[in-house]
Amino acid sequence: MKNVYFTVGPSQLYPTVAKHVSTAIKQDIPSLNHRGKEFKEIYRHASEMLRKLMNIPQGHHIFLVASGHEGMERILMNTVHKHSFHLVGGAFSEKFYNQALALGKKPEKIEVKPGAGLDFSKIKIPKRAEVICITQNETSTGVAISMNDIYALKKETPQVLIAIDIVSSVPYVTIDFKHIDMAFFSVQKGFGLPSGLGILIANNKAHKKTKLLASKKMPIGGYHDFLSLHEAALTSQTPETPNILNVYLLEKVVEDLLDHGVVKMRKETEEKAKLLYDYFDKHPRYQPFVVKEHRSPTTIVINTKGDTDKIVTKLAKKGYIVGKGYGKRKDDQIRIGNFPAHTLQQVKGLIASF
Repeated sequence: MKNVYFTVGPSQLYPTVAKHVSTAIKQDIPSLNHRGKEFKEIYRHASEMLRKLMNIPQGHHIFLVASGHEGMERILMNTVHKHSFHLVGGAFSEKFYNQALALGKKPEKIEVKPGAGLDFSKIKIPKRAEVICITQNETSTGVAISMNDIYALKKETPQVLIAIDIVSSVPYVTIDFKHIDMAFFSVQKGFGLPSGLGILIANNKAHKKTKLLASKKMPIGGYHDFLSLHEAALTSQTPETPNILNVYLLEKVVEDLLDHGVVKMRKETEEKAKLLYDYFDKHPRYQPFVVKEHRSPTTIVINTKGDTDKIVTKLAKKGYIVGKGYGKRKDDQIRIGNFPAHTLQQVKGLIASF
């Protein structure tokens, strides 16, 4: 029996990955010279396909990094002199804030208890804020922030850069990048790929801020910074030797998603999420952690009343692997990933196995 991984990251591999890995090995893709023509074409085409899938404008640059967490650090080092402002509602938005502290910045935050949504009408952005850092989909709690709320925040403070963590919501989430200055994600969730590759998107306004900080002799990064990443990306390269195999796989899976249809993929994600939430809304013992208006379609978090180990073990025996709750809630919750790699039939099988 082959397992189906409903974990929230790494998660189930996209169905075509095995085929693409086989092709990559046959064609010696991992052995390519990362300065050579063949890899440059892979990078160029992967970027082109991502732009099409996510509607990323030409004025936004696409950089290859190692992970989502590196995306946090690059943003903070390259666009924040002193003051960042953070919307915190869980462990990963807290990590964004703590990363700013670790870098010697002076971050501020507005915080709500885990599982609760943010009331954007009560958010007051400090005048000294340079970047607003938002985890759009909180992996630890299953809370999703409406992109319309984020756009409204940008319209109220157009002079402040907006950076969003979309690690657990792409490629499902629809983003209007004219309101977003920076975004980052990693590929081991919604894209159904092996871990070890992150994507960082930054517009010209963010790039200009990096130049300003560099001119003031501020540290903007030794391994990676926006300037070196941009210079290399102009010729479809990276400053260092990248994860060539994963870049190739990203290129191919994005092509597959486009062939499948973006609208269709989003509709399927919502259909699967509705099945899961409807089931648990009616369950006599296990209930969704998040109220309806703030629930993530891609990260479903369920209260288990201490039954987590029992549930995880029971489902694993039937081939369905789900995640435990995050941190202190590991014994009282489960987390279910709902990504394009998961089929409607698999979701029905998971539900039937409870």
